[in-house]
Amino acid sequence: MSAPPKKQELETEESSSSCESDGDNEECMEYTGNETVNIDFEGRSPSDADFFGIKQLLQQLFLKAHLNLSELAELIIGQQNIGCVVKQSGAEELNEDDVEEEDDDDGLMEVFGVTSVINLSCKRDQEIIGQLRTLLSELANEHATTDTAELIKTVLADPEKPLGLIINERYVNIPCQISVPLLESLSKEITKAKEKNKPFDFGYYLFICKLHKINANQTKKKKNKRQSSEEILWSNPEEEIIDQATELKFEFPVETDSGLGGNWSEEDKMMSSFRRVLLFPSDRLPNIIDRIKEAVA
Repeated sequence: MSAPPKKQELETEESSSSCESDGDNEECMEYTGNETVNIDFEGRSPSDADFFGIKQLLQQLFLKAHLNLSELAELIIGQQNIGCVVKQSGAEELNEDDVEEEDDDDGLMEVFGVTSVINLSCKRDQEIIGQLRTLLSELANEHATTDTAELIKTVLADPEKPLGLIINERYVNIPCQISVPLLESLSKEITKAKEKNKPFDFGYYLFICKLHKINANQTKKKKNKRQSSEEILWSNPEEEIIDQATELKFEFPVETDSGLGGNWSEEDKMMSSFRRVLLFPSDRLPNIIDRIKEAVA
């Protein structure tokens, strides 16, 4: 990032156990209640060391889509002064012995979130850009209304109004308040990049949001064909605000993912996983960020 890393202290509720972790008692791993844990996070410029952490976050967004996520992670890392990763403040203070004892899987958890933007209208010969464009076109043709699909097709074909895909991924337990400084910082970085005539002068922005639907009426009524009401759970709550400010959108179902993990009882209602694609003109982004700020304050 062009600016110094930002830090924000947040409270997160995480599952915890009341017994000591001795590695021998499996019951210690069971959920027993919530604790409030104060953690300082900060945004940093992505580096090569963040590759696997970024890739894992991209996997939870795109699931089994046929995309070269390694190349996408490298693209995010390679964009100078655009985007950031979320890390725990003071994580670099681990001593050398601690670092040597960590395995590769532990290293993945160092990246708690990633925020960036990808230009889908330039470098079309790049494999990942071509894959993303193809995926978006196919999904729009299959799931969007005719008007929305046509607009997406037009935007993808118009080099004068580039389309920017905003990546807004983090782990589920991190509160949505952190999205405000991340999106504000990204918006400022895009403005600075445009002033330097870099390819970040977008005409439209696109979000791909993760959500889960719960059928409020589990019993089917053959005589009454009314659609049962559905409760929507957003993985990133601030994206509901973006959804409310966006007219052009479509959604599609995905295979069940691990975004909402935990132990479930027989009484728990079944959830279906979806992705919702939101498209809006770039000049709306500052207002959308303001609305998110008001909603999460």
